[in-house]
Amino acid sequence: MTGDEKTATSLARARRVLRIEAEAVTRMAARLDDGFARAVDILLRCQGKIVVVGMGKSGLVGAKIAATLASTGTPAFFLHAAEAAHGDLGVVHKADVIVAVSHSGETEEIVGLLPVFRRLGLPIVAITGAPQSRLGRTADVILDSGVTEEACPLGLAPTASTTAQLAMGDALAVALLEARGFTAEDFARIHPAGTLGKRLLTCVEDLMHAGDAVPRVKLNAPATQVLLEMSAKRLGATVVEDDAGALRGVITDGDLRRGLQKFGDLAGRVASDLMTVNPKSVAPDALASRAAHLMETHSISCLLVHDIADPRRIVGMIHVHDLMKAGII
Repeated sequence: MTGDEKTATSLARARRVLRIEAEAVTRMAARLDDGFARAVDILLRCQGKIVVVGMGKSGLVGAKIAATLASTGTPAFFLHAAEAAHGDLGVVHKADVIVAVSHSGETEEIVGLLPVFRRLGLPIVAITGAPQSRLGRTADVILDSGVTEEACPLGLAPTASTTAQLAMGDALAVALLEARGFTAEDFARIHPAGTLGKRLLTCVEDLMHAGDAVPRVKLNAPATQVLLEMSAKRLGATVVEDDAGALRGVITDGDLRRGLQKFGDLAGRVASDLMTVNPKSVAPDALASRAAHLMETHSISCLLVHDIADPRRIVGMIHVHDLMKAGII
């Protein structure tokens, strides 16, 4: 077999797997009924935690389902069915709800736990491909994740079935997220180390240069003073203020270049000759992502930060490099 033939064969196999798994999810979506709504209602009314139980490959999917629920505002954790029978059942309480994941619905370790869950009076939501199984007959609600075929050519390795389970778990998590009114800000609060957390929790005042670090010149400052101030503060720009300390403009590296083109040289020129009036600015309590958006929209690398009560008073400056270091962009 030539290299091209091997490539074509690999691509054909991959497309077959993806097609089978996509069709499995599509067929599962068509089968959804009011049982899904009942499952969402049970999980919403849970006063404790959602306990996701599974074994083997279904257990790995269950762990992911629990993690997704927890990260979207629904308290949840994964309980390994085999470990549960050897003491870990102690983490389960009467206010909890069980989500049991088993393709066959006959997994002995899970079936063995069902009487315990029933004695505790725990509602059971089953994600299974076999509604008539022991798990299906015991559950309060069945979410049918059955598939007509696995993507594995031997029909043995869980492939399409685990994809269907995973998709059903995501459907539950998203439905619960929306029912709870869970917002991006809520997501950020429980993901403070993530990129989204940084974008939604970091304010301009957390990153801006303030006090003496902000370059400032007066309207009548000579061009040489402007250059010295910008070089000393190293932000690529300087605020231009009047004698009362009110903002009148900004001078950037680009303004200096344009000044040279316009005047030939800068001898005898003052700040007011070189500045850009009505510069863009942002409040210190604005999200840093808002500053990033303004810089991108207006193709600028530095943004002034104005006083909340008086937009003509500049209290800081934020540079694109500050946003990059913080992971905002």
